[in-house]
Amino acid sequence: MFAVYAEKFSTEDPLSGLVVGERPDPVVPDGWAKVTVKAASLNHHDLWSLKGVGLRADRLPMILGCDAAGYDEDGNEVVVHAIINDPLWAGDETLDPRRSILSELHQGTFAEYVVVPRRNLIPKPASLSFAEAATLPTAWLTAYRMLFTQGGLKAGDTVLVQGAGGGVATALIILARAAGLKVLATSRDEAKRARALEIGAHEVFESGARLPVKVDAVMETVGKATWTHSIRALRPGGAIVISGTTSGPDLADAELTRIFFLQLRVIGSTMGSSTELASLISMLDATGVRPLIDSEIPMTSAADGFTAIAGGDVFGKIVLTR
Repeated sequence: MFAVYAEKFSTEDPLSGLVVGERPDPVVPDGWAKVTVKAASLNHHDLWSLKGVGLRADRLPMILGCDAAGYDEDGNEVVVHAIINDPLWAGDETLDPRRSILSELHQGTFAEYVVVPRRNLIPKPASLSFAEAATLPTAWLTAYRMLFTQGGLKAGDTVLVQGAGGGVATALIILARAAGLKVLATSRDEAKRARALEIGAHEVFESGARLPVKVDAVMETVGKATWTHSIRALRPGGAIVISGTTSGPDLADAELTRIFFLQLRVIGSTMGSSTELASLISMLDATGVRPLIDSEIPMTSAADGFTAIAGGDVFGKIVLTR
């Protein structure tokens, strides 16, 4: 079958290990399903895999990709939940200590077919295109869990989204606005600040700028570069929800004094459960809100998508289509 896969690792030139070619058709274990992939979206995880982050050399060659939408064996339109759990695990999939995501232990979604546990298939409504649905299982699900499960935010609350532009950040802005939150966003890039206003932010600011109000919660995916600003933006009792550290995890000052004195909450968040994915899909179906797609690229030209991700010149999600 056709596939886009990692053949080797390189930290300096990660795309040198990317191959667009053929791999054997997958074997389908009992209780698993084969999905014919129509669309799959790119994540930074895919680029990190080419650098050897989270993927061992003895797993190579590995088909990349976490997210997909397509048809199951019965012709039903489905969205693939990316987390693979221990077969005995029950409950919130993100809390399974033995969990992995597609393209780590099991072959990923950048291929004609992907094989996953049958419980990982969520029905896709006709209102969502395959490309739109393929953006949901990682970035959009991460944003949904950050805002509503971990952040506990509700209509009327004020939220700050750091680093507008990436897949998670744009999803946070769109979902927060759709849920009736007041949305503030930051970016170093003037063009990305303008786009953030277009997709739903009420106000935008340069990174690190003093805000006119204290916020109820900060959605943090940047890490080191924005941490101090995030903590200082919170009202007493507010929460910072963190799901990534794209600028690095090492802090010169974690602001611990401010955290305990103002009784701030620091909450980790990782992807989301299949139940949350179903709720996210239902929300989009009911509201008409749609994922922001930066570009759709044929899977045969996957290297172009990886180049764009590596260069950082992306606003929304890049989707590979077949």
